[in-house]
Amino acid sequence: MSRSERLLDLLQALRRHRRAVSGQMLAEELGISLRTLYRDIATLQAQGADIEGEPGVGYILRPGYMLPPLMFSLEEIEALVLGSRWVAKRADSQLHDAARNALAKIEAVLPTDLKDHLQTSGLLVGPTERIDDGTIDVPAIRRAIRGEQKLKIAYADAKGELSQRIVWPVALGYFEKLRVLIAWCETRAAFRHFRTDRITALEPLDLRYPRRRLQLLKEWRQEQGISDLQQPY
Repeated sequence: MSRSERLLDLLQALRRHRRAVSGQMLAEELGISLRTLYRDIATLQAQGADIEGEPGVGYILRPGYMLPPLMFSLEEIEALVLGSRWVAKRADSQLHDAARNALAKIEAVLPTDLKDHLQTSGLLVGPTERIDDGTIDVPAIRRAIRGEQKLKIAYADAKGELSQRIVWPVALGYFEKLRVLIAWCETRAAFRHFRTDRITALEPLDLRYPRRRLQLLKEWRQEQGISDLQQPY
């Protein structure tokens, strides 16, 4: 186990305990010596972790500490690499660039042992055709989702029949060969799914929709029979 992984495990152990926990108990839980534990706690405190306590009394991690990138485990780094590579190949150009930039920022602050693992990861994303969204500005859809902003769209159904809709964008589903906008449709007064390649025109409206997006997303999940346990992180 690398030192970075050991420090991560210690932080996670402290997070699990809501009250002060003895150094001996932490050392046994992590399978390390008490001396190593004291040294690791001092390292985390030097990095800004608000750990209170002392030998013989116990330790507690106060809330609010942000986990620095150097604390990623090997599995978490592999997940980041694989996810970033998937986004770079299958998302729109802005998310493609964002994924590459995010990975570069993480790489810049990783310790050498973890940086080497990031650069040499053997997890690859297979070749794929880029999804055709036509002339639709997908980043505008994402901005509307974040801002809980209404959209006016022109949509062609499977038969090619056109309709005009005012929708409340809730989420954007990414599939292997297409993207689907999940939205509350004012015309139908119900949730509807719109393939982005069938949206022929899109206009963000300077209007917030009257309900919170997270509540709408919860209702959509219930309607689809998707439990909270299936909710992606």
